[in-house]
Amino acid sequence: MRNVVFDLFYTFTAALLYAAAFPLLILFSFKKKYRESIPARFFGIKNPPFRDHDLWFHVCSLGEAKAIAPILEKLGDKKIAISVITHTGYEAASKYAAQVRYLPYELWLWFWIERPKTVVILEAEFWYLLFRLARIRGGRVIALNARISDRSFPKYYRMRWFYRILLRQCDHIFCQSTEDMARFIALGATNVEVVGNIKLAQKIAASKTYPKPEGLLIVAASTHEGEEEGIIQGFIEYRKYNPSAKLLVVPRHPERFAKVGELIERSAPALSLSRWSESQSMDSDIILVDAMGELNNLYAISDIAILGGAFAPIGGHNPLEPAHFGCKIITGEQIFLQRELFKYVSHVQFVGLDRITEALMDAQEIPPSQVNGTVDLQRVLDYLTEK
Repeated sequence: MRNVVFDLFYTFTAALLYAAAFPLLILFSFKKKYRESIPARFFGIKNPPFRDHDLWFHVCSLGEAKAIAPILEKLGDKKIAISVITHTGYEAASKYAAQVRYLPYELWLWFWIERPKTVVILEAEFWYLLFRLARIRGGRVIALNARISDRSFPKYYRMRWFYRILLRQCDHIFCQSTEDMARFIALGATNVEVVGNIKLAQKIAASKTYPKPEGLLIVAASTHEGEEEGIIQGFIEYRKYNPSAKLLVVPRHPERFAKVGELIERSAPALSLSRWSESQSMDSDIILVDAMGELNNLYAISDIAILGGAFAPIGGHNPLEPAHFGCKIITGEQIFLQRELFKYVSHVQFVGLDRITEALMDAQEIPPSQVNGTVDLQRVLDYLTEK
């Protein structure tokens, strides 16, 4: 009875939030970034429930969608369904032999979730009604690659009464580290097991081969608002010591391509700039990579990777890909979402934007980064496929 009362209260709260946000949802649905996801998630447009399936994976975005590839490869003829939150996640998930949907807003899950068998929820996608409805409608609920960052745990712990209720709906939690396991247990979770970070099992490869230009090639990868300008200024200063160095700038989000192009023109007027979409030439001093899906191809020919998402409070990005290709990695200090992965990568420089030039100079004396670690997925696969 207590669960039913809480379900009703939670649903009522979700309905109030939906009503309050409705005007903004209409407005944002016209933005290119959300043109598909908001209509699908919040208004049910072109987003029907899954047809019959064996395993349903819920991921958030690009990184999690890519992370499940080694597991999907080993599931044989199982019928797979994948739900996502973001457009980049949808594009990545659509490459698999699977049904792909945007996960509806929680309020609509009452009408959307039917009879799941096994629901696998990646990392920190802790939506109460997703867990609850999957469970009460007959599905096993499994948290995979589960994590709680150093930064987030105090907030979770203050709400531990809520997470105790949520985690009670979870049959098993496969977490990334012993620190994560201790945090989940502190929140009231049971059946917690450490298997490591499943991203260590990813097959990392370039899809195209580009010729490496002469001189040092630096790639500023997955950059965010507030990061590019400091990286560009550091690069300009470094060019005084190494005039042949070139910089590839790869913004994380495609809707920022034009804005970053304008920023480069304004910040580095003395350097030549070209856009990848116009010519895949690397003859310019700075190349704006205004295209998706090229990062591994560019890591493969780069000497140094300045990894974004950690100079601003984003939480960092996956260092395994540049390390796999032997790039010397420079990144910021705010890696709170990727701290576990960085444990497996050697020779990384953690600096602020004001020390980019110094880090580029120091990179001459530092060995290439490399990945030192593996993960065994067999325990996860056995659990997922058991009857």
